[in-house]
Amino acid sequence: MNVAREPAGLPEARRSVAVGTFDGIHRGHLRVIDAARRAGLRTTVVTFDPHPRAVLGGRVELLSTLERRLELLAAAGVEDVLVLPFDEELSALSAAEFAEQMLRGIGAEAIAVGETFRFGRGREGDLDLLARLGFDVRRVPLLENVSSSRVRELVHAGEPEQAARLLGRPPEVEGSVVRGDGRGRALGFPTANLDVPEGLLVPPDGVYAGSALDRRAAVSVGTNPHFDGVERRVEAHLLHFDEDLYGQRLVVET
Repeated sequence: MNVAREPAGLPEARRSVAVGTFDGIHRGHLRVIDAARRAGLRTTVVTFDPHPRAVLGGRVELLSTLERRLELLAAAGVEDVLVLPFDEELSALSAAEFAEQMLRGIGAEAIAVGETFRFGRGREGDLDLLARLGFDVRRVPLLENVSSSRVRELVHAGEPEQAARLLGRPPEVEGSVVRGDGRGRALGFPTANLDVPEGLLVPPDGVYAGSALDRRAAVSVGTNPHFDGVERRVEAHLLHFDEDLYGQRLVVET
């Protein structure tokens, strides 16, 4: 999968483009990508980083890092991704300017988006504008009660099974493995301690039956008052696994 940060970075092609932030890549997102694929052109995603809401003054806890988002897009069969750095300059583009520069500028002919999609300065653009500009608009009906916001609510509520139904897979947390206190290894239960990126959603404190590296894992989130711990941690004990993971990125299902 080709990944570019500006339109000129993608190879020339006739494209069907799915547009959106795609945080978490849930079942609704996959429907939009599938609609783009069915157009029969080169399946492409245009997405944003950082999250637009964070730039426009809101707070958002991400379901996935950009790296994980790209991995999930590749797994969904996307051929090319344009990651647009969302900043004040991009947010100031009118809807027509965005469509011409960022969509037609990469060869987009068909556009697949959710039926409530808005874009451009002040969210002035909609699907009707895209159609008037000459794009083949593939309007994708929303899946009832399936959204990144709803997934966040369910994870916060400690309901990973319900969140998984919306995502189509278990919710995840990820980070780089760092050295902890070593108590787990001393007790015969070595754990991978995750340094979770700032802004990434972490589930509530508790112990979860999860997995990592295709192995079952016991995932602990919280402090450890038994050892006078005050720092909130994410630790994963991978069953029947004793390899050195320090410094590696680890994605853990919860």
